[in-house]
Amino acid sequence: MTDLSTFLELLINGVSMGSVYALIALGFVVIFRATEVVNFAHASLLLAGGYVIASLHDDIGFWPAVGVGIAAAAVVGAAVEFLVMRRYRGRDHSVLAIVTIGVDILLTTELTRRLGTDVLAMGDPWGDAVLTVGGVSIAHTRIAAFAAAALLITAFLLTFRYTSWGVAMRAAAESSETAALMGVRLGRVSLGAWAVAGGLAAVAALFLTVFPTPGLERATSLAALKAFPAAILGGLDSTTGALVGGLIVGVTESLAAGYQSELAFMGRGLGDVAPYLVMTVILLLRPSGLFGTKELARV
Repeated sequence: MTDLSTFLELLINGVSMGSVYALIALGFVVIFRATEVVNFAHASLLLAGGYVIASLHDDIGFWPAVGVGIAAAAVVGAAVEFLVMRRYRGRDHSVLAIVTIGVDILLTTELTRRLGTDVLAMGDPWGDAVLTVGGVSIAHTRIAAFAAAALLITAFLLTFRYTSWGVAMRAAAESSETAALMGVRLGRVSLGAWAVAGGLAAVAALFLTVFPTPGLERATSLAALKAFPAAILGGLDSTTGALVGGLIVGVTESLAAGYQSELAFMGRGLGDVAPYLVMTVILLLRPSGLFGTKELARV
């Protein structure tokens, strides 16, 4: 394999994984725009959706299991908002963020107890099939991941811009008090945001656990930590930033891991820390992120 084909293969795989990270980052952004709360329970929503898909695909088939998994993660997200977060409405946002950490610990502990040391296959139809074009190989799962992410992100952006729910969310993001006075039901906006974030996390869980990874395991939820830099460097209040940030993180991780031998002087596991290094550099240059809104205060 030539240097060019190696680079192209790493780049394509990075874009594919970046689109999956963008789905997770979009979940962070949706909740933040609706509630101004950083949701640290996102990892458990991802794990919940993946667990339902992995548990049901043998009984009801792969595609029905995917549908049930997405719905289940959406319901879990909505339940967290309705049963927990809504009780703390009006509190300081840092307090609410700490509450999401507690929710994540509870949900993740229960899910990892159920998983144990098992690695669950997702039962996907792509298997380990690989497409080779001009010396560049890419797994069918990577192609499916990019296509699914592109479709879902496009659908979300259209919904966000042209539906009443999207208008309500944008209004709440600009000024929740003004939006409430204008008749926007903030509780409904928040509930919808948590449900959408859960559904997107379930889709991301699917593509994070198919070939070339062995399947769903306890550490799968850690993938949400890789998407967090994507949301931060893109701007926590920017849907466009989530997409761009996800692609940056995916490509950075892929290239750093692929050229690990040439970068051995920087130590092992560079692919795992490279996204955080990129995030740090971007935040030093633009503290609000690439597309984040700068907050102005009169003093």
